[in-house]
Amino acid sequence: MSILEVRNVNKHFGGLRALNDVNLDVEAASVHAIIGPNGAGKSTFLNCLIGRLIPDTGSVSFGGTSLFGMRPHEINQVGVSRVFQTPEIFGELSLVENVTIPALASRDGAFRVNAWAPLRAEREIRDRAMSQLEDVGLADRADVVAGQLSRGDKRRLELAMCLVQQPKLLLLDEPTAGMARADTNNTIDLLKKIAGRGLTMVVIEHDMHVVFSLADYISVLAQGTVIAGGLPDDIKGNPKVQDAYLGGAHL
Repeated sequence: MSILEVRNVNKHFGGLRALNDVNLDVEAASVHAIIGPNGAGKSTFLNCLIGRLIPDTGSVSFGGTSLFGMRPHEINQVGVSRVFQTPEIFGELSLVENVTIPALASRDGAFRVNAWAPLRAEREIRDRAMSQLEDVGLADRADVVAGQLSRGDKRRLELAMCLVQQPKLLLLDEPTAGMARADTNNTIDLLKKIAGRGLTMVVIEHDMHVVFSLADYISVLAQGTVIAGGLPDDIKGNPKVQDAYLGGAHL
């Protein structure tokens, strides 16, 4: 059963066609990877899903609800969360404060006039934040200022900030970008654990080790068009993918 359906999405920037009749289905409780060379349109596509960009034509529906016309925070409220290529955290706040803020937004829909009053007073929200930090292995650093974390731990924190909102679909834009191999492998293990609970994920990633470790299904973008889609083993041996992605080299 598809939880995300994309039909004939086009996006132009002046004379440049960034997306060309993109069609894509994401099955519920799956990890769907999107790969392709630089400039293929992957980030543009992701931005169209979360309302940062408005497609020129086409449709995007999530759980049967059209996402067109929704603002980013409204798309987040219906159950879609995104992890950015560069971790977007509140560097001057503690880890537990970072996770508490989206927990409040998820519960209330919007901040009240004084967001810090419930932040101090409501133990239930703090307990949710601490539980999520425990889940990503950061509970012992809950009171550390987030800006002091390594890149890998900042990624874990951002995941906690998304997961505390209890999303139905998690979009990840190069979740291991800039990481050392040890951090990359730790992130793969964490994402496998999260996927094992049935959360649907769409992952954009250049590292084929990450893609083939996580993906149930892979779509390949080239020049704004989906040129192939299939199981990981099918994609590995697809000559069209090898030509577009690695100039004919084997994946």
